[in-house]
Amino acid sequence: MIDVVVVGGGPTGLMLACELRLHGVEVVVLERLTAPTGESRGQGLHARSVEVMAQRGLLERCRAVSREFRVGGLFGGVLKDWPEGMDTAHPYGLAMPQPVTERLLAERAAELGAELRRGCEVVGLAQDEEGVEVEAADGSRLRARWLVGCDGGRSTVRRLAGVAFPGEAATVETLLGQMSATEDPERVAEVVARVRRTELRFGLQPEGDGQYRVVVPADGIAEDRAAAPTLDDFRRQLRAVAGTDFGVHSPRWLSRFGDATRQAERYRVGRVLLAGDAAHIHPPTGGQGLNLGVQDAFNLGWKLAAEVDGWAPAGLLDSYHAERHPVGASVLANARTQIALLGAAPGPTALRELFSRLMDFPEVNRHITGLITALDIRYDFGPGPEELGRHQRDIALADGRLYDRLHTARGLLLDRTGRLSAAPWSDRVDHIADPCPELTAPAVLLRPDGHVAWLGDDQDDLTDSLTRWFGAPHHP
Repeated sequence: MIDVVVVGGGPTGLMLACELRLHGVEVVVLERLTAPTGESRGQGLHARSVEVMAQRGLLERCRAVSREFRVGGLFGGVLKDWPEGMDTAHPYGLAMPQPVTERLLAERAAELGAELRRGCEVVGLAQDEEGVEVEAADGSRLRARWLVGCDGGRSTVRRLAGVAFPGEAATVETLLGQMSATEDPERVAEVVARVRRTELRFGLQPEGDGQYRVVVPADGIAEDRAAAPTLDDFRRQLRAVAGTDFGVHSPRWLSRFGDATRQAERYRVGRVLLAGDAAHIHPPTGGQGLNLGVQDAFNLGWKLAAEVDGWAPAGLLDSYHAERHPVGASVLANARTQIALLGAAPGPTALRELFSRLMDFPEVNRHITGLITALDIRYDFGPGPEELGRHQRDIALADGRLYDRLHTARGLLLDRTGRLSAAPWSDRVDHIADPCPELTAPAVLLRPDGHVAWLGDDQDDLTDSLTRWFGAPHHP
């Protein structure tokens, strides 16, 4: 029996495979497509996802194939400078097309020993108290102890598991694709600048080699939204919105997206879990979708590994839903707000102008930037200091930096006192005694995802927190 089957080989599924393999969990990823599509819906990593990559030793790989950007706000067409005072040592995003992100994560998953099976479409599943049986379209079957659906907004796993997906259907639709254009680049830039004064759901972004990333409002909602639009659809809509089709030709890929917002009622049903777009869909405004999915996987991976390894304390796996469902709901809410701001009518335009003026206040810019980048997330771990439940920033240690010590996805006791102990949990938790001048607390206990599970200097309190998050102590 396989430990975990992950359905879906996009960024969420591949990130989860990496996290599970760091704990030695046997992972098989089943991907319906025989090869990557090359579509680039996600355009990069926000600051929290940059931190995630740094924690797992992947940041330099990402930086080598991306471009750094620093934009505050990035909300509903409103762009502001990056605000001062954000709680991160990585105050930037990385512009990186989704196919590149997938390739890097696939390479890392393979290095760690995960198996990716392409051309394997899941059509059935049945679970019992011991595991989940998965049926593929070719009639083959797999049995696993756990199954995670990372198979997108039209998730087969979600449907087969009987999880409701309430929310709002799409009211507008947008065409998105990559193609060449014969029009002079200066003329393209001039027309785009003029049209975007009123229509923010429009753009031609140069991609190099004469290619453009084209975004243009669609003419209503397609009856079959799973079907890709045609090049003629793009030409027609470009002429309707911009007065020219720019001579677009030779598309590399064509797609569409809407403003539907839906969220799974439950992220776990028995031995089946959901992550990424299988758990939530929303408009791509603010570039949050890929990041939200990767961070779902980052939260789930170590908890599911703990279940497989047999040391998970009661309720640990259920904390995945408890922590990530509210985060997903928050993203859906801000995405709805951004769609309202993007409208071309006088009302949305006036609202956007007011919102832009409000974001000139530094505290408003910090709030919105934290919302979009996920730097503002604080999980509810119960009463305690403000730092409890927050993500620990990357700080300098006597020997290197903190995130360099988190590559193995273990817990970490960072101890300025030198007198605390996590020895009975040494198979799950590392202990670093370090003066850490940047750390304000006497000591902090970090979960494998870098969130502060405890802080203080009392050994009894620390022992309680170790037991809460890392289970019973190990006695060799």
